[in-house]
Amino acid sequence: MFTQDSLSLLVQSVAPSAHAHHAPSLGVTLLFSALLAGLILCLAFEEKIHAQKSLIAGLFAVVSLGLGVAFDLLPFGPDAASKGAAPLTNAFGEVLYHPVFVQGVDWGVIGIILGASLFVDVASGSGLFTWVALKLTKASGGDPVKLLWSYGLMTVVFSAVLNNVTAMIIIGSLTVVSLEKLGKRELLLGFLLTEGLLTNVGGLLTLISSVPNIIVGTAAGISFGSFFVTAAPFVVVTSAGTIWLGVRRFGIKGLESDSERAEGAALVAQFDERESITDPAFFKFSAVMLGLFILTIASASALPGVNKLGMAFVALSFASVMLIKFKSEVSKFYAGVDWDLLGFFMALFVVINVMEHAQVLSLIGEGLKHIIGLGEQVGGGLMLVAAGVFSSVTDNIPLAAMLAKILGAQGTSGDSSLWWSVIFGANLGGNLTPIGSASTLVAVTMMNKQGLKVGFGRFVGLALPFALFHIALAVIYVVLFL
Repeated sequence: MFTQDSLSLLVQSVAPSAHAHHAPSLGVTLLFSALLAGLILCLAFEEKIHAQKSLIAGLFAVVSLGLGVAFDLLPFGPDAASKGAAPLTNAFGEVLYHPVFVQGVDWGVIGIILGASLFVDVASGSGLFTWVALKLTKASGGDPVKLLWSYGLMTVVFSAVLNNVTAMIIIGSLTVVSLEKLGKRELLLGFLLTEGLLTNVGGLLTLISSVPNIIVGTAAGISFGSFFVTAAPFVVVTSAGTIWLGVRRFGIKGLESDSERAEGAALVAQFDERESITDPAFFKFSAVMLGLFILTIASASALPGVNKLGMAFVALSFASVMLIKFKSEVSKFYAGVDWDLLGFFMALFVVINVMEHAQVLSLIGEGLKHIIGLGEQVGGGLMLVAAGVFSSVTDNIPLAAMLAKILGAQGTSGDSSLWWSVIFGANLGGNLTPIGSASTLVAVTMMNKQGLKVGFGRFVGLALPFALFHIALAVIYVVLFL
């Protein structure tokens, strides 16, 4: 979440990165484009080459950095300012230059994943998540369809008011508990995938739900209220459609006959949510901390100090407080952290940052200029599709910043539907591939932890009908109603 002042600062700081001050040749840009395509291809065949995604992305990061140095693209040392990097100054007035493999990583995302994962892992030991999951399961009467609706709608709300990574970690943890208690582990894939996709739908609900919303909405002069009123109808319809499609796609059957409902009610009546509570004091403490965690994340933009430190600080701080309970054995929780996921994200951020310096995103932007020139209806629809496709394989933050800058330079009015094409495309493109957004990758990681074996290719195959539905609905909404 951000303050109004930080919104403009964010746009100013991100937008220039889409257009570095040096100009590599077209041949160099195409070479790096091919490198990016190679990374995507290797990730698609992750299981065939028997390598984890962190190693794959790490090797491509090494090659990208090496080529970046060879072609003199990267901002190292005193030449950083001339290559588009803003030098940092410490309290003593000394200028600090950070190499691109440090400044290219989005440490906010890394901090949120690490902090939220540790927080949830420790809090789970109190029985809190089991208690919440069983309460929701009992409320559903043991009906899997009702349970999916409960978790799906909760995912959308959490993604809108917290962030999509935190939402996925919390909701995914609850889902595993619920389905295991119902003896319905075979439905876990459908639940987790649907929830992962809904995080990006929920991220469209408010101006501050995602960084692309902030960048494009601020550039277009869209107010918080106007953004919500415009996006809400689409989010409501798309969320309902996604859950319905999840039910159909994964064969999730509800309890239809009276005997089935009676059997389901009898089953959940046997659940005792209090069984998992071994330490009542720690349970109460975890419940209070979870409430404070959600409240602090949701109001981070309004809290003095916290609004400058960001949501990663909140997540890591709450994780640290929770770990005090196990201060002599915190290493067991560190061992449970998915370091492959964190390593993959760090390497991927490095690769994408090098691609920015190599003008790969600028090349994409130049191509999209021609689409914009086709007018609001045709151009808007094509722009949304193109933004979705490109954001599924690149970082949607610099892409959104670059497109916002292009629209602004062309004098696009604030009420033009082209702005919304970028917003919808940048968010929904994350549902096309597992690397399209942090939350979908977290969902895939959860699936693999549960032994479901979902790689790049399988995710695309499972998610494609949903993603096509989302993008088609968005095109119709933007072209006909905005």
